[in-house]
Amino acid sequence: MTLFGGGPMNQDNSFSARPFSQVLTDVGAVDDPVLPMEELIGTFGERGFGALLLILGLLSAVIGVIPGTTTLLGIPIMIIGVQLLFRRDELWLPGWILKRDLPRPAFAEAAAKVKGRLERVERFSRPRLSFMSSDLSEALIGLMCVVWAAVLMLPLIGFNLVPSLIVAAFGFGLMQKDGVVMLVGWVGSLGMAIFTWAVWETVSRVLAATWEMVAGRF
Repeated sequence: MTLFGGGPMNQDNSFSARPFSQVLTDVGAVDDPVLPMEELIGTFGERGFGALLLILGLLSAVIGVIPGTTTLLGIPIMIIGVQLLFRRDELWLPGWILKRDLPRPAFAEAAAKVKGRLERVERFSRPRLSFMSSDLSEALIGLMCVVWAAVLMLPLIGFNLVPSLIVAAFGFGLMQKDGVVMLVGWVGSLGMAIFTWAVWETVSRVLAATWEMVAGRF
């Protein structure tokens, strides 16, 4: 895959034959404290848009407590989502994103935390529900990833976990062409939307009641 925003990437073709969970471990095990985004994206490029959404979503879920991380990861998620929405065949990312770095120890820690669960999902995952891999379905997933990326970039402490996992589920489903995992992403999106609406309604009513009480006193 060629990233037109940052030039051709050097990729290790041996990664394409390994389970994705093992690739994560291998990237984190490199003896270098800095993990350039260019290296990360180049490593997973062969596995498509889904692989990148999966790894970015998992990273956001695990190391999102580091200040600025969700914004750094949310921007490429949004760009990938837009390209899925408009059905681009090749991934493009701007050069300034490719020049950013992540702390490799944090990446290795995140990979270790998710490896066991990812291995279990990999064992049972397979291509199924083919209609979920249609152009329309993938475009809609791209749209939802744009929405969740926007949420991730908001300064909402502790609010990144569920959107991050939804993006990761969409990514894994796309990578494996597993419609069941994609459905998990859609169910999570619906649940998160309902929860957000309920919180907004509650907060709005509390604020309205507080304002009426204050206004009534004056």
